[in-house]
Amino acid sequence: MKRRITTYLEYMDNLIDRDDEKTDWNEVYRLHLIKTEFFQHERLVHLLVLMLVALLMMATVAISVISGYIYMLLVTAGLLILLVPYIMHYYFLENSVQKMYDQFDKIYEHVKAEQNHQA
Repeated sequence: MKRRITTYLEYMDNLIDRDDEKTDWNEVYRLHLIKTEFFQHERLVHLLVLMLVALLMMATVAISVISGYIYMLLVTAGLLILLVPYIMHYYFLENSVQKMYDQFDKIYEHVKAEQNHQA
């Protein structure tokens, strides 16, 4: 997923920077909205998984403290090892979607300019 998002962001940056007269900005606008929705959905799913893993980790800490069952800390360590990559991936998704919003604003400027040019 990371490679897919990075490739798409680079493609859109190149398209926006190139500003080719042959580009159908209405189509780019539509495509970008659809892609952004897909990546927003991905971000939401990862946020939910991240929250679930974090809550499970907190629950295992509470269980080990309350019950004194020291081996529960091994489960906590495993969840922590799982949680760190989830946080890193969610951070990447969040920043990527924010960048897509910036790209959307630039694409919208092109659409408006194209509409004004046609009028």
